[in-house]
Amino acid sequence: MQKLIAFIIFCVLLSSANAQNGKLPCSRPEYRQFDFWIGEWEAFGTNGQKAGDSKISLILDSCIILEEWTSTSVQQGLRYAGKSFNTYNAATKQWQQTWVDNAGGTNEYMQGKFENNRIIFSSTPFRFSKDTMAIRKMTFTNLNPVKLRQYGEISKDNGLTWTTEYDLEYRRKNK
Repeated sequence: MQKLIAFIIFCVLLSSANAQNGKLPCSRPEYRQFDFWIGEWEAFGTNGQKAGDSKISLILDSCIILEEWTSTSVQQGLRYAGKSFNTYNAATKQWQQTWVDNAGGTNEYMQGKFENNRIIFSSTPFRFSKDTMAIRKMTFTNLNPVKLRQYGEISKDNGLTWTTEYDLEYRRKNK
């Protein structure tokens, strides 16, 4: 119990010191690497057809990038929608994403790195089917201030070969 009280006091003091310095906890440059995604977007597939809309916001004192996705099409009476929570993990020095959707699906990308104007996320291995383990890779490439690419791949042979799951071009909405 004493350790818990000491930890709480430490957190309060740290937060107070940051507030006095005028700096938010997530104000270091590495936390801003994915800010190119923030905004409102229309996403298009490689066939030129609109796939959906995505609103990307900075929340929780600039520590989390929240994605709110809604697909254009309706399948089996359901308009597919989901949210992702993206953050830089200072302890592991990596980006992470957790995705949840209205079809009961989830994806976790616990490894992510920023390089060459893009974020590359990788999942840990997961059971794809009874006899198959898989890993996913997702890359966000900042093409220019009004366009980016989100490219999703899956490997069922531990990363030896990759298959495209989706390839989206995000176009910033005009305000």
